[in-house]
Amino acid sequence: MKLKTRLLLMLVMIATVIGSCSKDNYNAEEQAAKDEALIVEFIAKNNIPAVRHSSGLYYQIITPGEGASVTAASTVGVVYTGKLLDGTQFDQATSTVRFPLTGVIPAWTIGVPLIKVGGRIRLISPSTLAYGNQSPGAGIPKNAVLDFTIDLHNAQ
Repeated sequence: MKLKTRLLLMLVMIATVIGSCSKDNYNAEEQAAKDEALIVEFIAKNNIPAVRHSSGLYYQIITPGEGASVTAASTVGVVYTGKLLDGTQFDQATSTVRFPLTGVIPAWTIGVPLIKVGGRIRLISPSTLAYGNQSPGAGIPKNAVLDFTIDLHNAQ
């Protein structure tokens, strides 16, 4: 009986050690500070007249638009390009795509309502307002700061 208990205890200890080795040591505050520094450097290097939103999102209203106003609950039709800060393009819609702003990353839910239909905005998103410490797939690494240019074509 003692041998079985010892073996079981050893197996539990081994599983605990292995499990703790595979965990990501993600610290949201540290990552936010890293993202902020990367964004500030990127904006300065590229002379982007961006404004910092209280959420931590940086944006540049290129064209404010003159059409309907948009809310975070709107369904929008947009054309956009998504890039990493090194200029690598990871996504693009060259014809209008529609989706609810409630179903996208927080940077879009916050940023797109800053313009009206017909407008164009650039969003530079810290990872916490994008995909965080998860990679949504090939092309976007975890903890990535994302740079979007969005043309707002329509909204409901």
